[in-house]
Amino acid sequence: MNKEKLREHIESYKKVKSPGSIQFEEDFQERKERVAYYQKFTPDKLKALTEEEFAEYITHLWAMLMWGNKQYVIDKLISQNGFDQIKNSLVDLLWGEADIEQRWDSFRTKIKGMGPAMMSELLCMTHPKNYMVWNRRALAGLKYIEVEDLPYYDYQCKGKKYKQLCDIAGEICGELKTAGYEDADYLLVDYFIWDELQLEPVLDKINRKTTARSKEEKVLPENEEEKNFIHDEVRDKLYDIGNWLGFNTHIEVKVAEGARVDTVWEAQIGNMGRVIYVFEVQTSGSIDSLLLNLLKSLNNPAVQGVVAISDVTQLEKIKKQVESIQGLSRKLKTWDFQEVLEVHKALESVNEAINKLDLVPQGFYK
Repeated sequence: MNKEKLREHIESYKKVKSPGSIQFEEDFQERKERVAYYQKFTPDKLKALTEEEFAEYITHLWAMLMWGNKQYVIDKLISQNGFDQIKNSLVDLLWGEADIEQRWDSFRTKIKGMGPAMMSELLCMTHPKNYMVWNRRALAGLKYIEVEDLPYYDYQCKGKKYKQLCDIAGEICGELKTAGYEDADYLLVDYFIWDELQLEPVLDKINRKTTARSKEEKVLPENEEEKNFIHDEVRDKLYDIGNWLGFNTHIEVKVAEGARVDTVWEAQIGNMGRVIYVFEVQTSGSIDSLLLNLLKSLNNPAVQGVVAISDVTQLEKIKKQVESIQGLSRKLKTWDFQEVLEVHKALESVNEAINKLDLVPQGFYK
């Protein structure tokens, strides 16, 4: 971390939002209200949540800004995970006694559809003296002050890495206290990062497709557990991309006899019928099995396209192997898993910007 650059920006921050200033007090009041709201959800209250209360609890998160239809996200979370499973896992994540590294990884293993941005925000709002908010803006801010080895993709942000990020936020918090922000916590660190460390060249580099990644980053890791994280992340992000593009999207769907696929995009063409696009994510297992599954899916006449997603090495093997499979070779498309994640980041940024226009206003409290 470049402490000199950090301190320069803290001094710049003080010129606009010095302790006691009107601007700072407005932020302080907002932080106070957010923390008070989320700290009300004790273990007992979390376990007693109704689905309507859970929707309100999740809807107020900044991580939900990219979604216009927030109820869609709530329904997806509940249908994919089961409501009791979500509540019990939240209790363990937010109030469990184990180290945050174990609680973080346990939650990510059990719950689909709640990534690091949402998890870290809940942790920070509930325990602002211990945990930071980790999202695209935090990545840009820490990158700007030259923090190394940052997780660019969600699957790279495991419990051990999140714990390290919180330690870094703790250092920033200490610098803010030294500069006169006596009541600084990790939520103030987040406000500071958003106000001071969002430099356009850094944001542009992060938001656009990155073509200069190393060969190692373009190939799936050897660790099976990490492969599973990547599989689920790519599958879920395909779900989101299709939804943002206007399709009805589904996960782990049986589209034909003997063919259950990772993600489906579906469109209704007037009263003429459905058009379906099938996506299979390959992070481990047999390529033969993948191709057979996609071939079977084409038995459904509504399926108009099939797409295999993997890394550059696997995709070359898939392309070579599919050449001999009549009926599939002309219809199969391939997509690098890194490109899927990049497309999701770009669409996430667009949706977040549009929804910030507040065309359908939603207050923090209803």
